[in-house]
Amino acid sequence: MEFNIIEKDYGICINNPDYFLAFSDFTVSDGIDIIENVNIIKAKNDFNAAANKAETFNQSQGSYIAQAVNSIDYFQNNYDDLTIFTFMENDVVIEDFTEHLKVANSPKGFADARINLSHVFYIDKVISPKDLLKIFKIITNIKAKALAEMALPFHIQNILNTGDFLAVLANVAQSKNGNLDVNNAEFDEINWDDLKLRIEDAVEISLEDAFKHLKLTFGILDYFVSEGILIGDLVDAGMELVEGVEVTEELKDKMEAQILKSLTDINVIALLVAAMRTEQDLTGNRIREVDVSDDPAYLYTDEVLGLAISNQIAGTKATFNFKRYDEAKPGIIYGLPPMLDDIFAGLIAGCMSKIFEE
Repeated sequence: MEFNIIEKDYGICINNPDYFLAFSDFTVSDGIDIIENVNIIKAKNDFNAAANKAETFNQSQGSYIAQAVNSIDYFQNNYDDLTIFTFMENDVVIEDFTEHLKVANSPKGFADARINLSHVFYIDKVISPKDLLKIFKIITNIKAKALAEMALPFHIQNILNTGDFLAVLANVAQSKNGNLDVNNAEFDEINWDDLKLRIEDAVEISLEDAFKHLKLTFGILDYFVSEGILIGDLVDAGMELVEGVEVTEELKDKMEAQILKSLTDINVIALLVAAMRTEQDLTGNRIREVDVSDDPAYLYTDEVLGLAISNQIAGTKATFNFKRYDEAKPGIIYGLPPMLDDIFAGLIAGCMSKIFEE
């Protein structure tokens, strides 16, 4: 079945003169609806404005559902009898931090910033209301799982899809005289295993395409921010154990420059990320055999990673410096969890050794 896409500066209308059966969580909707128009309207959090603007579309004489949004940026993917519209709202931009490092930021601040990736799914079949609800739940679960598997930085996860929406559309059965007939219709047969697999692939591709479209990527500095770690805090921690020389602004600047340089080393990045991901799994009790609630003495992998980081940055000499920082735990290191305190001790020890070597 073919449908029409009507674009205006205030919204998008997906129009089907033969009507959709829709299940949605839209701003203007009864949940389950038989409609002619699906309207995405620039009128965020304003029920009346969304309804009023929806009625200005050329096909407004037909019944409709409407969703209020901040942005009508979207793209469309087609897969045989499945069509997916992905709508994107984004307050995050990727900015240069140094010549070689970038960081995600938002002019709204991360307390108010939002990233919403929303969908309208159309399945070119005659589907019962009960099955349409089942498909809605399948899509919701698949989408949540796919986003979780991306393992985005915590502060990005916290602003992701706090205001997303979903509508699932199908064809409406018609009687011989042309009237709509949902109650007495013969519905198309659904191969649920096949449909679920196809929806899963489509959702994953849609989310990947959305991040590419928005040019959203995340790097090591974003994961530092996610853990509440600032470069300045690492510099201050490094200065606390300086002996025999004066702590000057020049020395601090050298330390900051060395930290940033070290964070462009793929091996340092890999070791840091390995430790941060391991910390999440262990403290989240995701590994049955490991209990880190009391920082067990027999768990020394954190020290191995810390030593590896210090050695990667400044060689064997830095591994001796690592012991000092690991035992003293100066500054921000003291408050970090078991895996993180050692890897950041290793980073600081390596960078301090490097600047005094030069």
